[in-house]
Amino acid sequence: MFIHRLKRYFQIIIFVSICFLIYSWYNNYQFSKQELKTSIINQIKNKEQALKNLVYTHYKIHVGFPIIISNELPSNLFGLTSYSKGEIKIYLNKKRFQESLDYMIDDVLPHEYAHAMIFKLKLFSKKKAGHSKEWQRVCKKLQGLRCERFVKNNDIVFGKTNF
Repeated sequence: MFIHRLKRYFQIIIFVSICFLIYSWYNNYQFSKQELKTSIINQIKNKEQALKNLVYTHYKIHVGFPIIISNELPSNLFGLTSYSKGEIKIYLNKKRFQESLDYMIDDVLPHEYAHAMIFKLKLFSKKKAGHSKEWQRVCKKLQGLRCERFVKNNDIVFGKTNF
């Protein structure tokens, strides 16, 4: 009798787990196939405008970097700033918006904008790559208060990107 109950209990647990996995997979699939919600796009645009204002306040220049939301970034990247043929682009990992919208907007976007400004101000080189002192100063001016998290030194990407 006990064995029969235990077997039934595990069958129920397996069934509930499979239902949860299917539900989770479906939500991820839906998120990856649909455009970001208008409210999220508006939050990104508002933060971008705030960053542009900070750039003008501190550097007296008007900037506009294309922000591209992409499913193509590897899962370990939250964002990436590319500099190719004089053009600067900011890529944000769409998958990461599902995990933490606030972190993407409040931390990752200023972080990537700081990289874009380093390119714009021509303060980069292979020797001063990635998260140099210059980058840290720019990042703090753009209110990237937690810009030092989840980064490694010398991780700037030089060369071709597949985006």
